[in-house]
Amino acid sequence: MLRRWMSVLRTPLGATATLLLAAVLTVAALAPILWGAQADHVDTSAMLEGVSARHWVGTDDLGRDLFLRVLVATRLSIQLALLATLIAVVAGLTLGTLPALVGPRLGRLAVAFVNLAVAFPGLLLALFFAVIFGVGTRGAVLAIGLAGAPSFARLTQTLLAGVVERDFVAAARAAGVGRFKVLQRHLLPNIAEPLVVNATIGAGGALLAFAGLSFLGLGVQAPQYDWGRLLGDGLDGIYVTPAAALAPGVAVVIAGLAFNLFGEAVAKGLGLTTPTHRLLRAPEAPAPVGPPAVDGDEVLDVRELSVTLPGGLRPVRGVSLRIARGEALGVVGESGSGKSLTALAIAQLVEQPIQVGATRLRFLGTDLLKGTHRRLLGTSLAMVFQDPMTALNPVRRIGAQLAEGPREHDGLSRKAAYARAIDRLRSVRLSHPERRAGQYPHEFSGGMRQRALIGMGMMGTPALIIADEPTTALDVTVQQQILQLLEDIRTADDVALLLISHDISIVGTVCDRVLVMYAGRIVEDLPAADLADRSRHPYTRALVEAVPTMQSSLDRPLTVIPGRMPDLADLPTGCAFASRCPRADGQCRQADPELVADGNGGRVACWHAYEVTPQPVAAGRA
Repeated sequence: MLRRWMSVLRTPLGATATLLLAAVLTVAALAPILWGAQADHVDTSAMLEGVSARHWVGTDDLGRDLFLRVLVATRLSIQLALLATLIAVVAGLTLGTLPALVGPRLGRLAVAFVNLAVAFPGLLLALFFAVIFGVGTRGAVLAIGLAGAPSFARLTQTLLAGVVERDFVAAARAAGVGRFKVLQRHLLPNIAEPLVVNATIGAGGALLAFAGLSFLGLGVQAPQYDWGRLLGDGLDGIYVTPAAALAPGVAVVIAGLAFNLFGEAVAKGLGLTTPTHRLLRAPEAPAPVGPPAVDGDEVLDVRELSVTLPGGLRPVRGVSLRIARGEALGVVGESGSGKSLTALAIAQLVEQPIQVGATRLRFLGTDLLKGTHRRLLGTSLAMVFQDPMTALNPVRRIGAQLAEGPREHDGLSRKAAYARAIDRLRSVRLSHPERRAGQYPHEFSGGMRQRALIGMGMMGTPALIIADEPTTALDVTVQQQILQLLEDIRTADDVALLLISHDISIVGTVCDRVLVMYAGRIVEDLPAADLADRSRHPYTRALVEAVPTMQSSLDRPLTVIPGRMPDLADLPTGCAFASRCPRADGQCRQADPELVADGNGGRVACWHAYEVTPQPVAAGRA
């Protein structure tokens, strides 16, 4: 941090802004002490004098030295501008963060109010509030502060919209962190830089606005005076003694320039770190809280899960699945088939206005549809997202992020939770876990970040790990390490695994059973061992054939599935795969087949699943 600031101070912009602002603040602090009495001294023998060696800017109608009065007015002018800026920032932050705190319905009202307020020019709002609050210093401060709040609120809403959907926010919610703490720990730190820069520059604007109100007679009243009042008094004699009006005007420009330039320098020198504890070491992590007891081995039971978007679009339709302890269930399909949305719906990380429905959604015996799932999701259900760079908060240290869940759910102290975080980083095979816990996500490689995410999921005692394409964008060596790590965790602690992937070869290797999804629904459910030679749905067989193997012919092009997935907003009548299926006939285009048991422990949704005896798939053949 210090090095960053020093590098900024060495630039012409940083040095100029810092020196200029320091000079303005020094004058504001010392001028009333050094020259306050002289600035108020009345000398009737020197009334309305012009510029001279004795009076650099001249005197007013009472013979008071105008140069000294400009210097002394610096304190009041700066104080009032900063106070108005503080009101604008507090009111703007309150309005801007309401959607993240009160939910989408009330949040939309807050957004509409801000949009309406922003439509009015700031000066018009300031004059409006000045009339309401009355003439004087207090009324002007409130007027300028409230007039600046809408633009700051709009900026806050815009910045939050780019962060609130990030995976690390969803992970915090899954850990059971409340809305206010999510805002405090994850949202505001990520938008701090533009907010601080805007507030710094806004102070210059408030200074100018306050001078304008005082100039119009709506601000500071006699016997007090600021630059705006001095400017108004000097305007009457501008043709006789122009310096009397120019001096306070120049002071306003210099101070406003100082704040604006400093705001630009802050943009380069501000660090986005949040207060975190120092690196703590502990020889042993406390024992985590175990999952609630439940009869039998069933971990997750989902019946007829559906997700409905505004307008009636259903990207997930009638998904049913069950997972037992220690079982690995894979979900595979092309992009857009509904895999990830199914996982988010199960974890109850889908918010309004998206609707999640199911006839049953039970995790460890608890009905997740009743909204009593937060503690379970933070301790017994681990979520590993596909992009670790967005799933980890970039402005918080790794150890602090991992420690958040135990502090919220188990009531552990900061030291104890941090010790557990170090232990979990060690368990996912990160070297030097004590040092890694004090680093930021950008200091980790892709594979290390994914390991850290898995470690975050292991901060409790999970009964189920939902891994949403955990090997995306990783090279094959790191992919194998991540998959092996998940397998080791599963076998060592009897943890169930729900692995989502578009790569059928991965789920076929890692999982016990495989669900194949197409256009938002399950089209086949079968043991992973049967993928190559016992799959019955044409889509499943096409996915297997599209994976090249060492036996694939080098003389033939890679196999692809012809056509594309149908638009979910305009699904065809009948089977959604019919337009791409070589077996499709009139029945397929008229009626959608039900997902029924195939007699071998699996399920399939195809009218022609039993007309052809499954044969081993020649992978890679055209």
